[in-house]
Amino acid sequence: MESKQIEQLLEKYWNAETSLEEEQQLRDFFRSESIPEGMKETAELFRYFDHQKKVQLTEPSFDGNVVRKISANRPAAKSVKMYFNYARIAAGLVVVVAATYFVGQEVRKSYPAEVTDTYSDPKLAFEETKKAFMMLSKGFGKARQESQKIKLFNEAEQKIQGKQATKEEEITI
Repeated sequence: MESKQIEQLLEKYWNAETSLEEEQQLRDFFRSESIPEGMKETAELFRYFDHQKKVQLTEPSFDGNVVRKISANRPAAKSVKMYFNYARIAAGLVVVVAATYFVGQEVRKSYPAEVTDTYSDPKLAFEETKKAFMMLSKGFGKARQESQKIKLFNEAEQKIQGKQATKEEEITI
């Protein structure tokens, strides 16, 4: 084949415009021993491609290499997992603290900051306080009367239990 025709095919090859038959012609040409001096580097490239087509993966070494590399990276994967777990916990704590802070702010806003007087006139406030204490006094008085009834009931119960205890003592003697 002429070197001019090979150069044209190479130009098409580098532009990715060749057909499969034309690429086969180039491979056949570069396999031969009579290659022009300017095309020796290209011939080496085509020989490399041919050699790589013949190379096949040997399963034990390939699988062994892949397994070795995966197992070598496992400790790093575990530390990354632990990092992400710690990051999740920290994020949860941040959410809880922020929620507590904002809820506290809302609660403080809903209550008045200080107690204000309900009465502007001190005499009126004094009279209302006296009424409240009188109500409490009446309530304590009623409670005292009711407690007197309970006291009578307790005394009667003790007398009954005392009489029964003496009858039991007489029977045992």
